[in-house]
Formats: sequence, C-alpha cells, structure tokens
Amino acid sequence: MTSLDIAFTAVGAVTIAAGLLAVTTRHLVHAALWLVLALGGLAGCYLVLGAELVALVQILVYVGAVVVLVIFALMLTRAPIGPSPDHATSMLHRVLAAVIAGGVTALLLAVLVPLAGDDAVERTPVDTAAISGQLFATWVWPFEALSLLLLVALIAAFAVAAVGRRARR
Repeated sequence: MTSLDIAFTAVGAVTIAAGLLAVTTRHLVHAALWLVLALGGLAGCYLVLGAELVALVQILVYVGAVVVLVIFALMLTRAPIGPSPDHATSMLHRVLAAVIAGGVTALLLAVLVPLAGDDAVERTPVDTAAISGQLFATWVWPFEALSLLLLVALIAAFAVAAVGRRARR
C-alpha cells in the first residue's frame, strides 16, 4: 500500500462521513456545511488521483457556486435554523431507508470489489490539456445550463422571500 493509497483512503473516509452527516442531520444549515466538506473531500480525492483540473472544477462549480447558493437561499428564505418538525420522519421510514441504503451498498461492494482484484491500480499520467479540451469544448453547454439553473434558483429564492415578507405585513 502506497502513501497515495493511504491518502485516498483517509480523504475518502472523511468524504463519506461528511456525506452521511449531510443527509442525516436535522439542521438545514449544518447539512449545507457538511455538504461543503463532502464536496471538498471529493475534490481531495480527485487531487490524490492526479486529476487537478477536475478537482479545481469541483471546488469552483460545486463548493464555490452550488453550496454557496444553497446557503444564500436558506438565509434569504429564512429557513428554520434548528430541527424542523415539519420535515421529521417516522422511525419506520428511517429504518426502511437504512435497510435500502445497506442493500445498495452491499450490491455495489459485490460488484466493485471483485473488479479491483489483488493488484494495485496502475496510475497513468493525465493530460490536463485533453481533459480541459473535452470539458470546455464538448461539455460547455451543460456548464452553461448549470449557470442558468443557478440563476433561476437565485431569482426563485428572491421571489419566495418577497412573498413571505408581503404575507407577514
């Protein structure tokens, strides 16, 4: 086991823990902050794998834009900071969700672990120019669609906040 394998495992464990905390916490703002850590950890995984450009795009697009937009929308719409009884679920739903998540995890492990085998994965150098060419030539329209979606979400957050203010008056 190399130092890169250890670093990938450590960063991956932090990412998994942050992802689990993001979906299990009852505080909306805490969930958004755990999501920042999970997406940042994913960028760290990309860095360990040698995909610097993908890690940078991960941080810029997801951490720098999407999560900031989510936090901004939470603050703008005055979402409840603490636990919300309106969003609570029963114990049966939680147990059912845990069973389904365990089944999906077992299925993924059953399929992916035999693919890895006993041999270490050989790392090949990545050509950043080729990746950036694909990303900003072939996939430029999905990025533009994402920016348009973020703009629509921001306008919708303003509209929801304005309606809430008018209703209180």
